[in-house]
Amino acid sequence: MNLYLPYSNSLTNYKRFLTHEVTCGEIGIGGQNPIRIQSMTTTDTMDTKATVAQSIRMIEAGCELVRVTAPSLNEAKNLENIKKELLAAGYRTPLVADIHFTPNAAEFAARVIEKVRINPGNYADKKKFEEIDYTDFAYEQELERIRTRFTPLVKICKEYGTAMRIGTNHGSLSDRILSRYGDTPLGMVESAFEFLRICEDLNYHNIVISMKASNTQVMVQAYRLLVQKMLETNRHYPLHLGVTEAGDGEDGRIKSAVGIGTLLEDGLGDTIRVSLTEDPEFEIPVAKALVDRYSEEKIKLHQPILPLQTENQKIFLSYNPYNYQKRESNTVLNIGGHQVPRIIADFSEKTSINPSTLFAVGYNYSVPMDKWNISDLACDYIYGGNNLLHFEIPGTLGIIYNSEAWKTIEHPTRAYPLFCGEEFFKSDKIHPELNFVAITKEVLTEEFISKIKNSNHVVLIADSFNPFAMPELRRLFVSLAENNVHLPVIIKRNYKDINEQDFQLGSSAEIGALLLDGLGDGLWIKQINCTSPQIANSTAFGILQATRTRISKTEYISCPSCGRTLFDLQETTAKIRERTDHLKGIKIGIMGCIVNGPGEMADADYGYVGVGVGKISLYKGKEVVKKNVPSENAVNELIELIKEHGDWVEKN
Repeated sequence: MNLYLPYSNSLTNYKRFLTHEVTCGEIGIGGQNPIRIQSMTTTDTMDTKATVAQSIRMIEAGCELVRVTAPSLNEAKNLENIKKELLAAGYRTPLVADIHFTPNAAEFAARVIEKVRINPGNYADKKKFEEIDYTDFAYEQELERIRTRFTPLVKICKEYGTAMRIGTNHGSLSDRILSRYGDTPLGMVESAFEFLRICEDLNYHNIVISMKASNTQVMVQAYRLLVQKMLETNRHYPLHLGVTEAGDGEDGRIKSAVGIGTLLEDGLGDTIRVSLTEDPEFEIPVAKALVDRYSEEKIKLHQPILPLQTENQKIFLSYNPYNYQKRESNTVLNIGGHQVPRIIADFSEKTSINPSTLFAVGYNYSVPMDKWNISDLACDYIYGGNNLLHFEIPGTLGIIYNSEAWKTIEHPTRAYPLFCGEEFFKSDKIHPELNFVAITKEVLTEEFISKIKNSNHVVLIADSFNPFAMPELRRLFVSLAENNVHLPVIIKRNYKDINEQDFQLGSSAEIGALLLDGLGDGLWIKQINCTSPQIANSTAFGILQATRTRISKTEYISCPSCGRTLFDLQETTAKIRERTDHLKGIKIGIMGCIVNGPGEMADADYGYVGVGVGKISLYKGKEVVKKNVPSENAVNELIELIKEHGDWVEKN
């Protein structure tokens, strides 16, 4: 594999990756078409009235493709009735049949609706979690078996003009792929390519490809690798983007924005679905807001960034986009090296700072007990600007002041100066252990780099005022790498006068993209007239959690519900959250059915999976340990399972 072949048209200048057009009913996907937005119904597919009503709500919210589960031939047949009802109501939005395990359902659906989605991990395979040592001959025989099973569908799609998505899911790779390629992004890509080659042999190309995962690192690496391998072989299939089982609420939105936004930042993606454990019509505004960040009007605001020299190679001085590795940096106090990324909360706009101010960033001062209570979402530093604090701060917190204000403090305790670029070298006083130095691309000259690079008590604050800040900050990191600078770097972003949703999605996409490439030793999000300090702080921790660079809370891998779901997923997720949200670092998978079961939970520590109406199976990792538990007892049984394995702690 040629690692130096780029996965993007440009790593410093936004330009959408051009794919060929796929027709799906009356709309086009890829090519010069806009990025399409889709979602999936959560109703029982056999309930025509409910499915049509929900589809209409989705369409009126802006959904451009409606996906409906077809777990058996009966549901596939009812798609025809659903389509007729929608047409009668005046809605011509394409329908997509979601297929797992059932080729006969796919073959029927392909004759009556506009698109079928197949999962190459389970279309022709049954997952048993077996490791098989295949010979090359035996592996070829398996591919021939798949060809025989898959060819009828391809021929039907070709005859009827039906589009297809080959949708690889990280958690449902076949035993065959896992045995040969391992649980890797390469395995995900090869899983799709096996089916893609069969389509191409039959001269069928009306195909969209996806590489979904719940782990954003894996998801981003897989899509990039897919594009890189397509370019190597002169393929240009459209990409459908999504993070599986993102969850609900703030966490689900941040995680989706991190994964999808990272790829959109580099011009990848022709259609997206934000998978939230909420009603599907609520997914659409989030998806639209993400896509709107890359509208033609906003792209025009992109300020020029110095291109990389031999762009497809120099970037690798800084990171490998196909394999996560944290940028090497020195340790300065508690920043950099092997330390977790640190969070700086910005209070510089406040007229004064008192103990109650810090409640928003995880520090609650008890006056009667004269002590601080510190939460799991407590920031590491606060930036006060010129506002000096006149009270005793908790021992886990550091204060950053503008350098001239810091110099007025007679005996600074856990207080550190912030210098602006060259100001650091002109100062008559610096801190012996930790100094923050703000840099932009204008500051980062060869002369500045030569003077700063060997300072063992400096942390750089990388700032950008470019509307497209991510590529500019990436370019800054590459400049540091080119000059062998290993100082820790805090990523700083500034947001002003935007709504809360755009603030969360924008910061998640921009900062998340850098963190997923191993860049950055912390983050500083400055917000003015966007949201509250508490939301800004929780967003920062959410971005670190979503990129898996700092785990500060329980992670829920929760599927977005569909017609296969065997219990009320939203209600159950809320119940499990209420009982377990204090278990820092534990990952719990909550899956509505066996299709989204042990495989889709990926690397969850514990799993709660619907296996029948009112019946739940509980998993430890990918192993089922309790079967057919009545749903009314299942949450309690899950808690007992966590206790049995020593991962339970009582709430404070």
